[in-house]
Amino acid sequence: MPTISVDQQDLLQLLGRNYTLAELEPLLDLVKGELKAVDDDSGELKIELKDTNRPDLWCPEGIARQLRFSFDAPDYSALFRHSKRPEKQVVVDRNVQTVRPYIGAFIAKGKAITEQGLLQMIQTQEKLCDGYGKQRELIAIGIYNADKISFPVHYNAVEPHSIRFTPLGCEDEMDLADILARHPKGVEFGGILKGQTHYPLLLDDQGDVLSFPPVINSRTSGEVHLGDDHLFIEVTGLTLDMTLHAVNILACNFSDRGFEIEPVLGVYPYDTPYGSEVVAPYPLTNAVEVDYALCNTYLGASYTVEQIVERLKNYGVSVTSQGNETFTASTYPYRQDYMHSVDVIEDLAISTGYNAFEPIMPERFTVGHLSQQTLLEDRVRDTLIGFGFEEVILNILTNKEDYCEHVDDMFADLIEISNPMTESYSVLRNSLIPSLLKVEAKSFKSLYPHKIFEVGEVVSPDQSENHGCATRSKLAALLAHAEANFSEMGSYVQHLQYLLFWEIHIRAKHFPMCIAGRSGELLANGAPVGFIGEVHPEILEKWGMKMPAVVFELDLTRLSL
Repeated sequence: MPTISVDQQDLLQLLGRNYTLAELEPLLDLVKGELKAVDDDSGELKIELKDTNRPDLWCPEGIARQLRFSFDAPDYSALFRHSKRPEKQVVVDRNVQTVRPYIGAFIAKGKAITEQGLLQMIQTQEKLCDGYGKQRELIAIGIYNADKISFPVHYNAVEPHSIRFTPLGCEDEMDLADILARHPKGVEFGGILKGQTHYPLLLDDQGDVLSFPPVINSRTSGEVHLGDDHLFIEVTGLTLDMTLHAVNILACNFSDRGFEIEPVLGVYPYDTPYGSEVVAPYPLTNAVEVDYALCNTYLGASYTVEQIVERLKNYGVSVTSQGNETFTASTYPYRQDYMHSVDVIEDLAISTGYNAFEPIMPERFTVGHLSQQTLLEDRVRDTLIGFGFEEVILNILTNKEDYCEHVDDMFADLIEISNPMTESYSVLRNSLIPSLLKVEAKSFKSLYPHKIFEVGEVVSPDQSENHGCATRSKLAALLAHAEANFSEMGSYVQHLQYLLFWEIHIRAKHFPMCIAGRSGELLANGAPVGFIGEVHPEILEKWGMKMPAVVFELDLTRLSL
């Protein structure tokens, strides 16, 4: 969970009210926050935010904004309402479409940036890029002194050795390839651009370099100082919704600190989800339809319609009635976390205060026990650990690319999330194998051999089930070292089935991600329950793996029947 540093006086100034620390601490429940530490000398507060769906709260401006709705009615609609075509533009080159296709930007002016404003700007930039942007892969943020920029700004894709500039933290000019090889930020984030023949670059109309996103800003214009009062803020990204969402958060933050926000027009030579010309900040929608009765059912309450409307309003949520039974709840565009009516009902509960709900004790008391499936999974874990394997525990929500492109579409029959917050968690996994390959790809510096396994849930389409999908428990294991082979892993499978009293047989069958003649189907009572095989060198290369690897996977749900 994100933890941020906040200056107490700065937070109170953003709130526009004075609170003692004892008064402020319980108010943090409104942002799912918890005060973790207080520095009495500096007035610094460490606040942990227990919600990863609200990146707008990962900053003092966002916390103050949310708290203000409980006693005020801040209006941000003007930030997203554009009556005329903006004068400032970012002109996008066609070649960036295959590299890093989207950009959003705005101007913040009319207010000199303070020390706290600068510190929090840097912290917000880091939190959004690292947490929401997956270490700058999905979004990256650049902030510049706009007085040094000649508009329009150009967002181009250039060859690695074609342009030289002086990056932040350096005295000498470097080309883009040199930056990736020698600059600390290039070494840290260069992997994002791995395999690209052209790199993204931001230049002004005079040809001066602003930045090399998502790696490093130019030293000339990409360094902001105390007292600067004319800033250019841009966000580049892989998806337009995430890019514009980050822009909206930053625009509201600067507005809360007294800056005037001037929109910037993005001009694209290709179609985007919002057209070829996109003005930022952008009025993204965050709305969902809710049943009035469902609010009381889920919360065990007896709200009237008026109470629901009033309490959601006090949490910054607008309500538009769709009749006597349903309403549409919506927020300002700096929020993009509504996926289901339950999300609105949660806001209603938070606005009410969890302590306001009277707990109800259960009327029946029963003795619980572990299911046979869980007992089997535990025995499997104990057995694999006894074989010398190490267990990993990974997310059931994952990245589509890992399950399609990196394994030759062997696991492409995926259930996709309709409106994911990030591409990293956009599908439900239907196998454990790609997850193990991802772990192995990041473990090449560890001493070999590598022996890892996971016992976990997967989800696959199944129209015979109530929701059109079935959740199953699987076991997968991976073995990697210089001489890893089919026979070695096969011996583990044979030993496993012997200890667990299974009848498993191997039948030759080719699988797309495996070497021909080095894979097989695992059968129990004549029915397929998994597979085993040596991973093809081309797949190893896609993952960046350094050693041969062999894997197997078993359907524990089938084996427990």
